[in-house]
Amino acid sequence: MKIGIPSEVEPDEYRVALTPAGVRELVAAGHEVLIHKGAGAGSSLTDDAFREQGARMVETCDELFGESQLIIKVKDPPPDEVALLRKNQILFSFLHLAPQPELTRKLMETGATCIAYETVELPDGHLPLLSPMSDIAGRMSAQVGAYFLEKMMGGRGILLGGVAGVPPANVVILGAGIVGTNAAKIAAGMLANVIVLDKNLDHLRSLQAFVSGRLTTVASSTLSVEEHVSGADLVICAVLTPGARAPKLISRHLVQEMKPRSVIVDVSIDQGGVAETSHMTTHSQPTFVEEDVIHYCVGNIPGAVPITATYALANANLPYIIELADKGVEAAVRSNEALARGVNIIEGKITNEAVAEGVGLPYYQLSSIIPYNL
Repeated sequence: MKIGIPSEVEPDEYRVALTPAGVRELVAAGHEVLIHKGAGAGSSLTDDAFREQGARMVETCDELFGESQLIIKVKDPPPDEVALLRKNQILFSFLHLAPQPELTRKLMETGATCIAYETVELPDGHLPLLSPMSDIAGRMSAQVGAYFLEKMMGGRGILLGGVAGVPPANVVILGAGIVGTNAAKIAAGMLANVIVLDKNLDHLRSLQAFVSGRLTTVASSTLSVEEHVSGADLVICAVLTPGARAPKLISRHLVQEMKPRSVIVDVSIDQGGVAETSHMTTHSQPTFVEEDVIHYCVGNIPGAVPITATYALANANLPYIIELADKGVEAAVRSNEALARGVNIIEGKITNEAVAEGVGLPYYQLSSIIPYNL
């Protein structure tokens, strides 16, 4: 199979979907890998490094999409790439379609099969392709939150960990999944007073056993969210329902009740955001102020550390790329339940229920299109 790796064109996105090690594995398995020239530069991966492992470098995106059967990306495709997709082609990437009805419709019109990293899900509920990026985003959320609390960055002017005789900052984390756990670990390590809210008590128990330091776990409810968010110096939004829009847990009124120049880091922004006041930002312009609260809503947080993020993603996605390349979509879906759950669009139909609900379009069971019995 011909596999294409385009350059990422989203602002401040420096990751690439495959490393030279992945090229070598795919070429050894009998596949051809096409790399857009310069695609790895942001992650310090040269064209020569790819070429030495057997990749063919191509000059243009048109050429790459025109020849490739399987397109591997990091972020969802912009309009000019969507226009290049065609029937019988496979797109494998982060997509986050639930809050993007226009992109969803355009992808449906292409006839391509669209598989989303974020909804590839193992039987135990683990998200193997989202998890490495969640690890990074969670750790960075505490780091950037501390930075934007500094006075010269417009923040309250409070040190996350405090000092002798001066209390630490209150860090409230909504969600005790992978992002929340990593955020709690870093914030507690910085000696902040950390409060984590989640509806899943098992997640809270696991977190409490895993993270030492200043950590309090709280069963999430409308009242508990209001009580703790209003008193926070830093709020990290880390709520995820795979494939679905993020729930709006923080109303504009609640933002108005927060401390002046406190900080919200809305890691859930790529699924629409948890705060009613959130909207997407970029690394070049990462924050805005709404209701006198600083909002950090970068949709590709791991893109700030592309060397770490590229290798973490490529380590996770390579086995699935090989399976798709070796077997094709239908056979891969029939043999791999995780990949089956990753299929969001096929034959112009939405096969992920959360995505269909998010964009307000009909949902079709994948098994009605590709009969399988896992």
